[in-house]
Amino acid sequence: MSNLIDNPQSNYAKKRYIFYSILTCIALILPFIRIGGNHFFLLRFDKKQLHLLFNSFDTQELYLMPFVLIIFFLTIFFLTTLGGRVWCGWSCPQTIFRVIYRDLIQTKILKLHKNINNKQKPIDGQNFKKFIGVAIWSVLACLAAANFLWFFVPPEDFISYVKNAGEHKFLMGIWFFITAFIIFDVVWLAEKFCVYVCPYARIQSVMFDDDTVQVIYDDKRGGKIYDKNIKLWKKPPEPENECTGCEACVKICPTHIDIRKGMQLDCINCLECVDACSKVMGKLGKKTLIDWTSDNSLKSGKKVNYLRFRTIAYMVVIAIAAVILAFMSTKKEYMLLNINRTSELYKITKSNKVENAYTFLFQNTDNKEHAYYFDVNNTNIKIERPKDEIVLKAGAKKKVVVVLSSEAISIDKNGNKPVSISIAAYAKDDKERINIKRETIFVYPEK
Repeated sequence: MSNLIDNPQSNYAKKRYIFYSILTCIALILPFIRIGGNHFFLLRFDKKQLHLLFNSFDTQELYLMPFVLIIFFLTIFFLTTLGGRVWCGWSCPQTIFRVIYRDLIQTKILKLHKNINNKQKPIDGQNFKKFIGVAIWSVLACLAAANFLWFFVPPEDFISYVKNAGEHKFLMGIWFFITAFIIFDVVWLAEKFCVYVCPYARIQSVMFDDDTVQVIYDDKRGGKIYDKNIKLWKKPPEPENECTGCEACVKICPTHIDIRKGMQLDCINCLECVDACSKVMGKLGKKTLIDWTSDNSLKSGKKVNYLRFRTIAYMVVIAIAAVILAFMSTKKEYMLLNINRTSELYKITKSNKVENAYTFLFQNTDNKEHAYYFDVNNTNIKIERPKDEIVLKAGAKKKVVVVLSSEAISIDKNGNKPVSISIAAYAKDDKERINIKRETIFVYPEK
């Protein structure tokens, strides 16, 4: 977002390509990184798990997911308020895929276009080269679809499933469908997706204000080209108007718009027009007529006001959500325990003991095997069974029938008396880290 006065010829395209490369490497490598057997982000439907920040959470702990979504969307809104459709031009997979297909495969490799400076001229003939381009992209689309699925099915399992594709037809079908959609989207739908399909284009304008950084044509210097969406001329006639009428900014636009008309929903902030104009104006010793700046900054000549109420408010809310998410992540339970009483209220044995039966559902949410047991906080109540520890592998669940007993006690004639008790369950091999408490009742009979 630096001012272009000191550098008449900007090169946002090169910066975007570097940024795209970094994002692509992160997306491809991140699913393979594991710490303690856990991924940075993984939403597993087959094992009903959420991996977040290299911690694993069970479906009963998915209360964290809303915070992840809140942070994601608020960050998009914050970036839009701050820098317009910067997400579209610099991070959106659709834009990155189109750059790979159009600028790299079609132009640089297959020479279907003479250069990348004219994105509006259609390709005539050369059907064989077109087919080769689609074939190359199809391979990359297959990889992109697999990369997307790795955030739902870990790569180590995905590769195993692919080797036994016949046993995992549903997953293979999803992979094929996503691949086909990416091919159709990038090859045929192209930027029409950004213009007509993507809902983000429809809501972005309500987040803009006069300090939002966006692609703006300086009509005071360049001259007015349009009046109420009607094109007046190719080159402004007044001698003080600096626009040369070369329309390099129009030819290079991937969404086929003329930025000189003003802000439009179709603009994706790729800044291709800024580069094109800066090259032309740079040869004349002047700064670009199209810049990535705010309306207020352009009119006043001052720096962009980034720290304003709306952006600060977004940052505060995002920070609060991130702190809550981080705090709740530290409260992860490495074992889960549900306690339910059986339908039998109590049982009196021949030895005059009162027995209560429960169903304990243990679940090991850690990434390694543990042996579990439990204690009761009431010294009058004993554990009849089980006597042995409960061993569970990582991620495993087990139902255990638990019987507690106590000597009969004398109570009044108002009926059965429930006594509140606390069950402390723990991993025998890691009691300090893995222990939880659950409340339940023990029922005594009337005298």
